[in-house]
Amino acid sequence: MAYDDQQPPWGQKKRPSTPEEMLAALLKKIKETFEGSGGSGGSGGNGGGRNERETEPGGPPANIGGSIVKVVTVVAVIFLIQIIYSSFYTIEPGEKGVVLRLGKFNKFASSGLNFKIPLIDDVIKVDVETVRKLEFGFRTRVPGQKSVFVKEGYDMESLMLTGDKNVIDVEWIVQYKVQDPFLFVFKVGDVDQAVRDVSEMAIRTIVGNRDFDYVLGNREIIEAGTARMLQDSLNKYESGVKVLTVKLQDVNPPEQVKPAFNEVNEADQDMKRLVNEAEQTYNKLIPKARGDAKKLLEESHGYAIERTNLAKGETARFLAVLEEYKKAEEVTRKRMYLETMQKVLPTVTDIYVIDKGQQSILPFLDLSGSRKPASQPTN
Repeated sequence: MAYDDQQPPWGQKKRPSTPEEMLAALLKKIKETFEGSGGSGGSGGNGGGRNERETEPGGPPANIGGSIVKVVTVVAVIFLIQIIYSSFYTIEPGEKGVVLRLGKFNKFASSGLNFKIPLIDDVIKVDVETVRKLEFGFRTRVPGQKSVFVKEGYDMESLMLTGDKNVIDVEWIVQYKVQDPFLFVFKVGDVDQAVRDVSEMAIRTIVGNRDFDYVLGNREIIEAGTARMLQDSLNKYESGVKVLTVKLQDVNPPEQVKPAFNEVNEADQDMKRLVNEAEQTYNKLIPKARGDAKKLLEESHGYAIERTNLAKGETARFLAVLEEYKKAEEVTRKRMYLETMQKVLPTVTDIYVIDKGQQSILPFLDLSGSRKPASQPTN
């Protein structure tokens, strides 16, 4: 295998691979062309004499036409390359391309490599995925996990008047993103400034219609109302943005009245604590008292029903005995006497017999046997 035709790498010409290198090579070619045409009048094949193709006195050089043609050709090639290079553009993920044809809206371009008509179409790229944030009353100096905020110089954004003529310091943020690229590009000149102005108008309107304590204790309601009013206004202006969130960062009284406010707040907290303790005692004792009262009431109802039923039973029993007594008075009377004695006598310990002629009570019989005989005296 012969190696005569092969050249070492340092002897080979490097071809341009990028448009910038191609443009540099063309400019170098043009420079060499002009330098060659300027030095052609020097020493030649006839020993440094004049050129055979001499021109008339005062006329252009003989080879100026060829140089102009070369320059025009080079410029045309550069222009053609530039046109071809600018005919393609790339839309990144998360972006939308607004294509203008002769200054008028034509279409939207999706993500990826796209084509446009050179010198006729123009493309405006709009980021529709990035969440944009506006800060009011402060600015983030160093973002991150431990962000650093700056509040000096932004008091006019956060100080506002409440409905009860008190001054309050409200700091908040607004997050939004582009929803309609066409409206975002053509309808409003400065969308960020529009969102900032409308947001300040909305929150000042809501805070101005509420009293001081309501603003301090109802952040969620203030945020929701501001976001709704802000979105309605931006839709009316056809800004093409969607409000994602309105977040109150800090709501405080001004620094001048903060000590007095803290004292009032502490007193209010003490009052709420005492009220909660009283409610706790109330909830502990009152239900117990109500339960005891209900228990006594139910017991009284039960006792009344028991006594009533017992009385009705005794009445029915008496009426039944009366019916039997009417049928046989003597027998019934004797039977009742015997039944009564049968119930009474087992509980009797002593029986005494009283006679009219007897002056004292005479013990007759010990039926229970509980008494012990008296002990005989010992001699």
